[in-house]
Amino acid sequence: MSDHKPEENHLPNTAILSSVSEPLLRWYKNRARVLPWREEPSAYRVWISEIMLQQTRVAAVIAYFERFLSALPDVASLAAVSDDQLMKLWQGLGYYNRARNLKKAAQIVVNEYHGQIPLEFHELLKLPGIGRYTAAAISSIAGGAPFPAVDGNVLRVVTRLTLCREDILKDRTKRHIEETLRPLYTKGPLSSMLNQAWMELGATVCIPNGAPHCAHCPLARFCLAHDNDCTAEFPIKQAKKKRRREQLTVLLLRRGDKIALRQRGSKGLLAGLYELPHLPGHLRVKEIFSALAARGFSVAEVRALPPAHHVFTHIEWDMTGFQVALRAKMSNDQQISNHLIWASMEDILHRYSIPAAFQYFLHDL
Repeated sequence: MSDHKPEENHLPNTAILSSVSEPLLRWYKNRARVLPWREEPSAYRVWISEIMLQQTRVAAVIAYFERFLSALPDVASLAAVSDDQLMKLWQGLGYYNRARNLKKAAQIVVNEYHGQIPLEFHELLKLPGIGRYTAAAISSIAGGAPFPAVDGNVLRVVTRLTLCREDILKDRTKRHIEETLRPLYTKGPLSSMLNQAWMELGATVCIPNGAPHCAHCPLARFCLAHDNDCTAEFPIKQAKKKRRREQLTVLLLRRGDKIALRQRGSKGLLAGLYELPHLPGHLRVKEIFSALAARGFSVAEVRALPPAHHVFTHIEWDMTGFQVALRAKMSNDQQISNHLIWASMEDILHRYSIPAAFQYFLHDL
């Protein structure tokens, strides 16, 4: 460890970064994981994988990626897919607007780009759901364009290397790191490999949670945070706002072998997906009987289910659940049923996309 602790930079040290390309690329060639989107890095496959990998671990994405590509192998099939099938293919990945934007972008590609995904960085930015990072990843990995793809992995590695104390959640920090890295890139295969090497290093060695594996890092000898034993201090992020918490009572309504679902509205959280009916607050059994009777249902039996907790980006749900067996319809039940879908288990498994927040209550069926 160095006896002299250098002054911390507000912005990345370009002299350090200019020295890292060769050892980073050498390490990547020897240590890169085998991943399905790397085996055939077409623009479509890179695009789908990068959107899936937002907010989702690589290990979780692989099976989803392969299933998605099997059902929708090209941009034309994605543009034409029904919303319900698309949501079912995406079920479990969360952040469902990612999938909606994929379809919107695919339709634009079919209608305005003759079915060919553009490889130009600035053209890609025009498509829904594609920001600077994704545009750089597609254009460089599929087309060899000299654009740094700066995601959370790259931000973490670079800020540790250079003791950069700028807030990585600010756009100006991301843009400055892009500009600082840009001279390392030249058009062609090097650009693709360099972007993937940064990502790989951040995902497997200079990791986000827990201590980085500095003993296995090809850049340890260049790294100021490692040299000064302060890797845990980086990257710098502004404190997140506290999530709002809500209490819900989720009802697994059963009539024979059918289960009640309803479709959420077209806007807001989990828009357009299918859910189990639920009521605000944590209700007691007596209150559930009363609430359902007021809605025209005749209840035969109520059985408590294990509680569940689900975290979204800005909200948390504390959920109690009850399985409710219903008797025959009452006089005004037909009107209520117009707002519900009575689905078989086959429908639930293969047709309707049900968010993870409600899957907790379907596990034992």
